[in-house]
Amino acid sequence: MKAQHMKQSSPLLTATLAMLTIHAAVATAAVTADEAAQLKNKLTPLGGERAGNKEGTIPEWDGGYKDNRAKSGGKRTDPYPGEKPLYAITAQNLAQHASKLSEGQQAMFKKYPAYRIDVYPTHRTAQAPQWVYDNTLANATRAKTVNNGFAVEGAYGGVPFPIPKTGQEAMWNHQLRWQGEAYKWRINTWITTADGKKVQVSDSVVDNQMPYYYKDGTLESYKKEPYFLRLVTNGPAQKAGEALLIRDPMDPVAVGRQSWQYLTGQRRVRKLPNAAYDTPSFVTSGVSNFDEIYVFSGAMDRYDWKLVGKRELLIPYNANKIFGPAKDADAMDERYLKPDLVRWELHRVWEVEATLAAGKRHVIPKRRFYLDEDSWLPVLADGWDAKGQLWKTFWFLPIVAPDVPAILGGPFGHYNLQSGDWIANNMMNEKAEQITVGKRQPESYFTPDAMAGEGVR
Repeated sequence: MKAQHMKQSSPLLTATLAMLTIHAAVATAAVTADEAAQLKNKLTPLGGERAGNKEGTIPEWDGGYKDNRAKSGGKRTDPYPGEKPLYAITAQNLAQHASKLSEGQQAMFKKYPAYRIDVYPTHRTAQAPQWVYDNTLANATRAKTVNNGFAVEGAYGGVPFPIPKTGQEAMWNHQLRWQGEAYKWRINTWITTADGKKVQVSDSVVDNQMPYYYKDGTLESYKKEPYFLRLVTNGPAQKAGEALLIRDPMDPVAVGRQSWQYLTGQRRVRKLPNAAYDTPSFVTSGVSNFDEIYVFSGAMDRYDWKLVGKRELLIPYNANKIFGPAKDADAMDERYLKPDLVRWELHRVWEVEATLAAGKRHVIPKRRFYLDEDSWLPVLADGWDAKGQLWKTFWFLPIVAPDVPAILGGPFGHYNLQSGDWIANNMMNEKAEQITVGKRQPESYFTPDAMAGEGVR
């Protein structure tokens, strides 16, 4: 009788399970209040583990960087100038340290035997204002992903998913990480060709603004556009006067990235049809794709995402030292950034894997990202080609910025492990003013009309 009842009920049960499965694909729920309470004790206010590791090589988080004397703008200085490396990793001792290195970094030693990683004491310098911590706590129980994880609802003014359950949630934490309300960059972009020639492809001023982090805003008043970017190119001469405008939505799949380009030859602004995914970026002369900017940016629907878990990894960190030389070129060797200017530390990272979704296309079918647990910055990533061969290894140098206060993403780029060329973006050594924070522009500044009105060529 019981078996007969189950058999008769199975169509309804099947339908119910199917509806639940569909709902799970469409949205993920926020965490419980009990889970969120961990942000006050076990976890940092942004979601990292407060405790150090058992070996003592990763210290406890004690609130972040303590020296708040830094001023906005000017040259960013090394917060730990007197420290010496604990040890160096070379091709000769690689096997001893391989378990703490990404596949891309291991491949660098195999391709370039002179490559070196200098490992320094770990300092957990990430921090944010209290109001960002408060919003992060609120987001933990109200934010959710929708549209198969490719959009966010119910989040404002803090990390949306400080206790992530999915790969998309972790990547949204990167895309909506705390970087301040507004900041201006003065940057150079360099390509080093396979034969070792350095070519400057851009000298730009970039205004970034995050309405998602307006201190005087609210979840209710927020217009669901988290990020504005306006880039004006000053050089080289053939590019001078070109400009790019991007306004990113909270649902980049349904709404689409809104982007425009000012062309000096035509003296007009045109809407870009697809400044996203694996479309080559004209700002980098096509060497980087649009979704490789800041290691990853934009819509996530080309991939299936997996939250692999957390691990200890040697990553670039507290990397202001890169700005020491007066010239960009003096911070770059022929095949990579100068090893004695890149500070590496042992930190915990979230590992997220992206594999090409069924029916989709992308020139990098598989990618792996490593997100710093304290700042959510994607400090390292690797990409594989269609043959399954490791192709590119990406890096993003975390910069200590106590005037925000935050860890900001500084220079970033990738090494092409197959061709040997590489790109270094956000280089600022030659700029008297590097990163100026805190001054918001009127939102009308981030419009095509404003960009057209200021065109000078």
